[in-house]
Amino acid sequence: MAIDDIKEEETAIASNFIHEFIDEDLAQGVYSRVQTRFPPEPNGYLHIGHAKAICINFGVKNKYKGVCNLRFDDTNPTKEDTEYVEAIEEDIKWLGFDWDNVYFASDYFDFLYECAIKLIKKGLAYVDDLNADEIREYRGTLTQPGKNSPYRDRSIEENLDLFARMTDGEFQAGEKVLRAKIDMASSNLNMRDPIIYRIMYATHHRTGDKWCVYPMYDFAHPLSDACENVTHSLCSLEFENHRPLYNWFVEQCIDGEKPRQIEFARLNLNYTLTSKRKCLKLVEDGIVDGWNDPRMATISGMRRRGYPAEAIRDFCDKIGVSKAYSVIDFPMLESCVRDNLNQNAPRAMAVIDPIKLIIDNYPQDKVETLEVEYHPDHPEFGKRQIPFSRELWIERDDFMIEPIKKYRRLFVGNEVRLYKAYCVTCTGYDLDDKGEVVAVHAQYDPDTFGGDTPDGRKVRGTIHWLSTDHCIPATVNLYDRLFNVENPSDEEGVGSFEDNLNPESLIKKSAYIEPALANTKPGDRFQFMRTGYFCTDTTSTADNIVFNRTVALRDSFNKKK
Repeated sequence: MAIDDIKEEETAIASNFIHEFIDEDLAQGVYSRVQTRFPPEPNGYLHIGHAKAICINFGVKNKYKGVCNLRFDDTNPTKEDTEYVEAIEEDIKWLGFDWDNVYFASDYFDFLYECAIKLIKKGLAYVDDLNADEIREYRGTLTQPGKNSPYRDRSIEENLDLFARMTDGEFQAGEKVLRAKIDMASSNLNMRDPIIYRIMYATHHRTGDKWCVYPMYDFAHPLSDACENVTHSLCSLEFENHRPLYNWFVEQCIDGEKPRQIEFARLNLNYTLTSKRKCLKLVEDGIVDGWNDPRMATISGMRRRGYPAEAIRDFCDKIGVSKAYSVIDFPMLESCVRDNLNQNAPRAMAVIDPIKLIIDNYPQDKVETLEVEYHPDHPEFGKRQIPFSRELWIERDDFMIEPIKKYRRLFVGNEVRLYKAYCVTCTGYDLDDKGEVVAVHAQYDPDTFGGDTPDGRKVRGTIHWLSTDHCIPATVNLYDRLFNVENPSDEEGVGSFEDNLNPESLIKKSAYIEPALANTKPGDRFQFMRTGYFCTDTTSTADNIVFNRTVALRDSFNKKK
């Protein structure tokens, strides 16, 4: 479903300072239209932080009936790949959005090169021979001004010649760079003669080997915005100190209408990792099962885990838009997921840790078929048939030899309801050689079909079940958070993010599911009664059905801290 097909009240972000800035610009005639863009670098998969940026940019488009383009910032050929381009497009569409146009920064390489030539001819750019360490040393610090490079005063003619020779491949990588000539004494380090072009001998995923000089992000980004006629360049707060440089490049290179940069606080979610470098290491080291591992904070991982796109949009809407740094609790995201699935996920029964229940007084060869609705509030979901027989699977923790206080499930002498079937009273149990319970015995009351008690007696516990002869084996992946600490990044006192991995982030279980789920397809979502919400995994087949736990029925996150 594209963003244009979604009701405006569902996607429009609550009133925020970005809207106020845009309203002011429109009222004052600075712009007569609104155009944004979402500009990811195709060097990894999108994560939950990108989801917020996507919702903001496309939400602005929707609110002002404007334009939002997708532009890939592909200025670093050593890290970028078409795999990431395709994954990013898929994630955006899955979230419910669609772009007006798709562009690449590489579309503008000729234009950007001309802008660099323009700066050289204006005396505002020069070729520098300092190496990376020397440039860093010359730049100064936050408290000390920088000093001019000894190559800063080269003539325009010499700079044009050297830049042309850089472009022709006469120099090695790192031997020379092109820098803007701004102010080495500026209090903003970004304005101290930033590098705008560097030499890189790498094959680009779109332009091949045409170029051996590539523009830096701070140079390519604002000029690409201007080239596309973007009015409002919305980006996260770490680019606030880059705004003077953004404006300088636009002022020096662009005539006519110019874009305005507005920053917002990025989405920080505890117990997650969003650094592409660190996520890539998790993937390459085999710690996770690829970028779409359900434990990852990537959009593809959340999709595979079973998070609905609507829930992620709702989450981004609830956290709002501000300039203040904050860290959002992961349970807030899970709450949005749980609320959505409670309304939209069909119900089903699955036994994840099975133990056998034998109803001794139920006829040996008798099989009854129950017709049960998929969702109590959605009759349009239909019904499914569930066989009932003498021998059933139940959850192991639905029986205790020595019941704890207020335990209302099976123990000798206690009566429970079998969901939608009969009331049964536990009469005993069987142990194996190790003293483990292998079977529970019970007697059923034939007058209680459907769970009713004609004499009005109270039966407090209800448990789910599956017929042993009619259920289907399945694998269930019980996912938990990937890290044991709130901030798993490399920080003093916290340790390496790899040191903070949760060893129980994935527990695989052999389970049984009801026969109605035999034809489940990857991406199907269900509420497994009394257990949680689950999604059919992308690896699932008819012969090997696999489910991922999306979220538990209740929030147990904080209890584990």
